[in-house]
Amino acid sequence: MKKTVSAIVAIALAATSVVSAQSLKMIDPNPDPSYDAASGVTGNAAADRSTNEGGRQGKKPESGSSYAWQLIQPLGLQEPTTIDTMFQNYSRRFVPSLISPAYATTGNYGGPGRNLIYSELLPMSDFFFNDAVLHWIQLGSKQKFYNTRIPMTLLSYNTAGGREDEQSRLYGVFSGNFNRRAQIGGLVDFLYSKGCYDYQAVKDFNWGLSGSYMGDRYEFQGYFNHWDRMGKDNGGITNDLYITDPAQLQGGQNTIQPKSIPTNLTGAHNRVKGQQLYLNNKYKVGFWREKQIDDTTVQREYIPVMRFVWTLDYNSGERIFHDGIKDDNKFWKATYLNLDGSHDCTSYWSLANTLGVELLEEFNKFAKFGLSAFVTHKVRSYKQAVDTLDRMPELPEGLTPYPYQTKVRPSITHNLVYVGGQLTKQQGSIFTYQATARFGLLGPVVGDVDVDGSLSTHFRLFGDSVRITAYGRFSNTEAPYLMNNFVSNHFIWKNDFGKTRRVALGGKFKVNRTGTLVNIGVENVQNLIYFNADCMPVQHSGSVQVLHASVGQTFRFGPVVWDNRVIYQASADQTVIPLPKLSIYSNLSFNFRIAKVLGVQLGVDCDYYTKYMSVSYQPGTMAFYNQREIECGNYPLMNVFANMKLSKVRFFVMMSHVNQGLMGNNYFSMPHYPLNPRRFQIGLSVDFPN
Repeated sequence: MKKTVSAIVAIALAATSVVSAQSLKMIDPNPDPSYDAASGVTGNAAADRSTNEGGRQGKKPESGSSYAWQLIQPLGLQEPTTIDTMFQNYSRRFVPSLISPAYATTGNYGGPGRNLIYSELLPMSDFFFNDAVLHWIQLGSKQKFYNTRIPMTLLSYNTAGGREDEQSRLYGVFSGNFNRRAQIGGLVDFLYSKGCYDYQAVKDFNWGLSGSYMGDRYEFQGYFNHWDRMGKDNGGITNDLYITDPAQLQGGQNTIQPKSIPTNLTGAHNRVKGQQLYLNNKYKVGFWREKQIDDTTVQREYIPVMRFVWTLDYNSGERIFHDGIKDDNKFWKATYLNLDGSHDCTSYWSLANTLGVELLEEFNKFAKFGLSAFVTHKVRSYKQAVDTLDRMPELPEGLTPYPYQTKVRPSITHNLVYVGGQLTKQQGSIFTYQATARFGLLGPVVGDVDVDGSLSTHFRLFGDSVRITAYGRFSNTEAPYLMNNFVSNHFIWKNDFGKTRRVALGGKFKVNRTGTLVNIGVENVQNLIYFNADCMPVQHSGSVQVLHASVGQTFRFGPVVWDNRVIYQASADQTVIPLPKLSIYSNLSFNFRIAKVLGVQLGVDCDYYTKYMSVSYQPGTMAFYNQREIECGNYPLMNVFANMKLSKVRFFVMMSHVNQGLMGNNYFSMPHYPLNPRRFQIGLSVDFPN
C-alpha cells in the first residue's frame, strides 16, 4: 500500500508542477466512447453496451488501430467491444454498485452476492455454486479477444484498509500480435480481502490464456481459464444491534470495532475452483474474385460463401465446504454425516462438441442475413459426498436421521444431444437482428426448448442517433441436476422437479446525445425453483409475473455531469421472487482538465433501493434463500471519489460509505450481513502500449 500511495503522490506532484504554468480548463465530461452514463453502468459493461450501434462496428478504442471483440454462442460469432482505458467512474469498480444499484452481499469485496435487478439475473447454472461468486471468477462469457498493432498490457492495482482489514486486487491483461491475423493473450487476476468483519476473508486467483487466428479460409478462437476462490463464511453477525444500537448490548458504550463483533460461524470456508477450455474452429468455403483497383492493377480477393464450425467446450468445477469447529453445529438445523465437522466435496465436469454449418451474411446481395444449423453432443458428470455411515441397527447419537429411504447417488453421468439454428443480420444501417433456437433431443434434456431473439433499428432524429430494440425469449428447460439430487453433511434433498417455463418480452429505447436509455419488459415464469425459508429448494407450482422498467438519464451543465438510473420492479408473488420495488443509482461529478494533460473527475455517487423482504445467504449450500422475517433496504450507500488520468495512467482516491452514521445505521443488504463501514480506498492502473 505504501508503494501505491507513493506512486499516486508522485503523479500528483508531477501534474501540479505542470499546472503552475497553465490554468485549469474544462473538458468534455465524457470523452471516452466506452462511457455509458445513461445506463448507470461503467467500465467494461458499459463499453460492451456502447458498441455495434446500427449493426456497424463501434468506434475504435484509443489504442490506435487496436480493437477487441467477444463471442456470441453457440457458433462463436464476433461482437465488437472496446478496450478498457476509461477513467470516469473508475473507482466504482471497487464497491458493490459495480455490479448493480441493488445488490445483496455478505459485505466483503469478493464475497458472495446476488443481483436484485431481476432482468439482469441469470438463470441457475448446472453447477450452482458458481452463481454466488459469478462476478469474481473468469467464466467464458467475460472473455475478450484483442487485435493490437503493438503488444498491449493493462495493469491495475487497488488497495484499502490496514493490517486487520486489508483489501487489495491486482489485475492484468496482455495481448500481442504475431501479425495482422494471429494474436495471443493472457490474464491474471488476484484478489485478497480480509474483510472488515471477522471470519470473512477472501482469496481469489484467476488466470487465463487466449489466442485467435483470422485467415481467409481458416479461423480460430480459443481460451483456457482457471479460477480458484476460497472464502471464509461467518454466517452473519450474531446480533444486528451491534450495528444499529451497540450501546444496548454494551452497557452504554456506543462504539465497537467491526472485527470485535461476534459471528455465527468461526471455522467455515467455501472453496470454488474450476477451469474452462474453449476451442472454436471455422473453415470457410468460397471462391476467388478479381477486384479492379485501378487501370493497371487487379487484386484477387477470397469471397467466403459457407463456413463449417467445430467447437469444443470443456468445463469442470469443484466446490469444497469445510467446517472443523464443533461449536458451529448449533448454527445448523441438521447434521447427517459427521458431528466432528464438515468436509463436503461436490464436483462437476462437462464436455460439449458442436458441429455447425453457416451460410454467410456477406455473400448474398439479395438476402442479407446469415443462416446456420448446428448439433451439440454434451457429456456431463457429477460426484458428491459419499454416505458411508452405518445407520443400522441404531443411528449414532446426535445425528439427524436420513430424510429418505434411498440414498442419493454419489456419482452420475449424462449424455445430452441438442439441435438448433441461428438467423443473424449483423450488418446494415437500418435493421439488425438475431434469433437462436435450441432443442433437446437426448438425455434429461429431451423436450427442452430455448428460443431467444432481438430486432434493432438505428436512425437519425433531429441530428441525433436513436436506437430501438425489441427482444424476447421463450424457454422450457430441465431443472439443474443438483436441484433434484444433493447430499452434504447439513443438507440432503431428493426432488423430482419438472421443467421451468419462461416467456419474456421487452424493448429498449436509446438516444446517444441526450444520454437517455429506457428499458421496459415483462416476464412470466412457471414452475420456478427457489430456496425457501428452510434453505431447501422447492418448485412453485404456478406462474409469477415480473414487470420491470428502467430509465437512465444523463444531465450535463458545463463541467457538471449528473448521471441517474431508476429501476422499477413489480413481482406478482414476493414469497417466490422477492424484489425491491424501486432502485436508484445517482452520480454527481465535476469534470475538468488540468494543464490539458490531467483529466479529473470529482464527485459523489449513491445506491439506494426500497425495503423488501430480503433474500439471505446460506454458507452450507452457497445459495440465496427467501427468508420471511426481516426487511432490508431503504438505506443510501454513498461514496466520495476523485478519478484522474494522466497520459496512460489512471488512478483514484475514494472514501466509500462516507455517510455511515449520518443517515442511520441500518446498513444491511441481507439479514445479519452488514455492509462495509466507511473506509479509504486508492487504486492505480497503467496502460502499457508496448
